[in-house]
Amino acid sequence: MATIAPGRPECRTSPTAYEALQNHFAEHPEERPKHPHKWDVSRSDIYADNTWHPIFKEMRDAGPLHYIPESPFGPYWAVVGHKAIQHIEALPDVFSSSWEHGGITILERLSDEELEESDADRRDLPMFIAMDRPQHTGQRRTVAPKFTPSGMAEMEGEIRQRTGELLDSLPRGEVFDWVDKVSIELTTGMLAILFGFPWEDRCLLTFWSDWAGDTELATVRELDEVRWSLLHEMAAYFQSLWIERTHDKEPGDDLISMMIHSEAMNQMSPEEFMGNLVLLIVGGNDTTRNSMSGFVYQLDKNPEQRKLFEQNPDVIPNAVQEMLRMQTPLAHMRRTCTEDTEVFGQTIKAGEKVVLWYLSANRDEQVFDNPDKLDLTRENARRHIAFGYGIHRCVGARLAELQLRVLLEEMHKRRIRVHVAGDIERVRANFVHGFRKLEVELTQF
Repeated sequence: MATIAPGRPECRTSPTAYEALQNHFAEHPEERPKHPHKWDVSRSDIYADNTWHPIFKEMRDAGPLHYIPESPFGPYWAVVGHKAIQHIEALPDVFSSSWEHGGITILERLSDEELEESDADRRDLPMFIAMDRPQHTGQRRTVAPKFTPSGMAEMEGEIRQRTGELLDSLPRGEVFDWVDKVSIELTTGMLAILFGFPWEDRCLLTFWSDWAGDTELATVRELDEVRWSLLHEMAAYFQSLWIERTHDKEPGDDLISMMIHSEAMNQMSPEEFMGNLVLLIVGGNDTTRNSMSGFVYQLDKNPEQRKLFEQNPDVIPNAVQEMLRMQTPLAHMRRTCTEDTEVFGQTIKAGEKVVLWYLSANRDEQVFDNPDKLDLTRENARRHIAFGYGIHRCVGARLAELQLRVLLEEMHKRRIRVHVAGDIERVRANFVHGFRKLEVELTQF
């Protein structure tokens, strides 16, 4: 276990949010969320069981968006078509991302009256992805320079060295968990570098990310209390780093230092500071982590595509795009309609929740031929919207693509072939979409 400086939390690994939630529902099965509508795709079991594909196909065949009148998260519009999602994302003034209207996840934002009745506290997490213009613009511009092409060129050497060293350390001839030893380690290490985070404490980033990204925790009040206490713990840790960096004679190029020296972000409220940390940690951790796991899973299940990858490394750049399309590491984003408007023949009223199901759009038959098939040479793989679309497209998309490309190149250089050889556990959640465990064994090609 890492040594933590005085006043800082121990490097936590357990219990994970998933374990806490499943233990609670095992003890209180009557509290497990109910989903009476057949097209309520907010249910987490279909992602854990990997049975979501036919449900979304049935919805797409019936139309690009559908009203779901009842769910544990309140009523919402489910937008499942690629064209419809791009249309809505291109109208950010009509379809708001602001935390003041509910933010970017399917969670219900309770009214003041409902809060008073339930004796709960208002818990908002302002973050720049959950802001509208102009606040969104200024804060995004603060961190964007870290993810420019020149920024990527500066980081590639270190990413390649770390990736190669990790691959060389993996066991041969025995089964191990790829998620734990590769996906988590590479993405958490990258986050630590971006933040200038103490290396020996980096497992905290994984722990906080898991608790921050599980939307279903909000349905269980006592676990939501735990979640918020951990987020405050995270904020306190980062606050200590913030204070240290304000005294630096020369400003650093890490994300915290960039915030300190930004007019748009150096006067953030505690809630806003915490929200932006959650955004950068979950966005930088869960997305790339699950794509790294998804790629080796898909290659194992598609031996003809694995052969293509092994024989022709030139397919790697396009393979990264196809993997992002197939895996889609964040299942949805949410918007709130600000005025009555008509979209593809449906009238959405002001105040209604609109949930954009990215993983459905990336399997849209009207855009992608044979969309459930992995095709590393797919000509329009780049049309995926795994990173979103419009002004809120993921600011770190280039970094995610770089990490994935380097991983595949370094695997190919070492002629590593990954076989799924044991347990597979998928994330049981409707927001983060990926793998909790993927047991594999390595051979060479």
